[in-house]
Amino acid sequence: MDLPIKMLTTAVAVPVFGAFLIPFAGRVSSSARNAFAVLLGLFTFAAAASLLSPVLGRGAVDYVIAFPRGFDLILHADLLSVFMATVSSFVSAVILIYSLDYISHYENQTEYYTMVVLFLGSMMGLVFSANLLWMYVFWEMTGFASWRLVGFFRSDRDVAKANKTILVTVFGALCMLIGIIMIYANYGTLDLRALHGQAITFTAAVFILAGILSKSATLPFSTWLPDAGVAPSTVTSLLHAAVLVKIGVYAYARIFGVTFAAPEAFSTMVLYITGASALISAGAALVETDIKRIIAYSTISQLAFIFLGLASGNKTAFIGAILYILMHSVAKGGLFLCAGIIEQKTHTKDINRMGGLFRSMPFTGAAFGLCSLSIMGIPPFGGFFGKYLVFAGAAQNGSLGVLLMFLFGAMMTLLYLARLFYKVFLGEPAGHESPKEGSYTMVASVMALALISLALGAFIYYPASYASLLTATLGVNLQ
Repeated sequence: MDLPIKMLTTAVAVPVFGAFLIPFAGRVSSSARNAFAVLLGLFTFAAAASLLSPVLGRGAVDYVIAFPRGFDLILHADLLSVFMATVSSFVSAVILIYSLDYISHYENQTEYYTMVVLFLGSMMGLVFSANLLWMYVFWEMTGFASWRLVGFFRSDRDVAKANKTILVTVFGALCMLIGIIMIYANYGTLDLRALHGQAITFTAAVFILAGILSKSATLPFSTWLPDAGVAPSTVTSLLHAAVLVKIGVYAYARIFGVTFAAPEAFSTMVLYITGASALISAGAALVETDIKRIIAYSTISQLAFIFLGLASGNKTAFIGAILYILMHSVAKGGLFLCAGIIEQKTHTKDINRMGGLFRSMPFTGAAFGLCSLSIMGIPPFGGFFGKYLVFAGAAQNGSLGVLLMFLFGAMMTLLYLARLFYKVFLGEPAGHESPKEGSYTMVASVMALALISLALGAFIYYPASYASLLTATLGVNLQ
C-alpha cells in the first residue's frame, strides 16, 4: 500500500473510528478529550490535504474492499473529492479549535466532541465513496450525527427541532435510495467510475434530487435549517459551512456534473427550483430578527447560486460553482462563529436588542464584516470571483428568467447582510451593557477565517486554476 492510498484510508478511518475513542479519552480528563478531538480534526485535514499532490500528478487514487453483488467499498480520491475533503476538514478543524472555549461551560461535552468528529468522518467517507450505496450509508451517518448535535441542549423545543431535522433529511434520503435502486436495476452496478458518461432517467434523477435538496435545505425542504439554529453556533457553523448542506451540492456535482448525463429538462427544473429557493430565503432573511436564522436563510439562498453554476451546463459556471463552495464554506463558517461570540456575550439572538457592538467588539465586528463582504460578492474577496464566473457562464446557457431570479437574489444578499451588520454593530446600543470580546481562541478563529476569505480573493489564481483543471478533467457535457 503506497503512501497516497494510506492517506486516503486514513482520512476516512481516523475520524470515523477515532470518534468512538473520545469517550475513553474523556475518562482521563476533559483536557485530554478536547485535545484528542482537535488532533483528530487536524490529522484528518492533513491527510486530505496530502492527497492534493498525488491527484494532481496521477489523476486519481483508489482503494477497494470487495463485497458481493457489486457493493464494493470504493474509496476514490480525485480532484473533486480531495477538494471537498480538504475544505470541509479545514473548516471543521477550525470549529473544533473554537469549541475549546465556546463549549467549555456546557454539559454533554463528550457527546458533542464525539458527534462532531463522527460528522467529519462521515463526510470524508461520503466524498471519497465511488459507490452509490456506500455514499448513501455515509449520508445517513451524517444525518444521525446532526440529529444529536441539533438537540444538544436537550430541552423539549431543541429535541423537537432536532427531530424535524432528521425527519426531513431521512425522507429525502429514502427518496434518494429509490433512485439508487433504479440505477442498479438499469446498469447492474453502483460503481460511479463504471457509470461515467451513462444516461440517467428523468425519474431516477428526480428521486435522487429529492435527497440532495433535503440535505442542502433547498426549497421545498428548507424549513429545517433555520430551526436548527437552536443548536450551539459551532454546530450551526458545521451544518451550514463545513459539512451538512455542502453534502447536497457535492452529491449534485458528483452524480450529475461528473458521472451521469442528465436530461436537459431535469437541469432546467433544478434551475427554477433553486432560483425560487434563492428569492424566498433571501426575502425571509430581510425580515427576520434572529441573527442565526438570518444567516441560515442566507445559507439557503447562497447554495442556490452554487446549484446555478452546477446545473447550467457551462464550464465557466461550473468553475465558479466550485470556487464558491470554497468561498462560502470559509466565510459562512466565520459568520456563524462570530454569531456565537455575539450570542454568548449579549445573551440574546435578537438583533433589535443589539446595536453599537463594534465599539466594544472590534475584532468580531471586523471579522463579521469581512466574511459578509465575501458572501455579498464584493471584490476583491473570493466570493466575488465565484459569483462572477457563475453568472458569466450561466448567461451563456441559461434563460433570461432564471438569470433575473438569481440577479435579484444577489441584490437581496447585499440588503440583508448590510441590514444585519448595521443592526448588530453600528447605530445606537439597545440598552445592553457593553460586552467584551470573546476569548483569544474564539476571536483568533473568526479572524483567521475572515482573513482567509480576503486572501482567497487576493490569490484567486491558485484556487481558480485548480477549479479549472477539475472541470476540464472531470466535467461531463459542459460547453
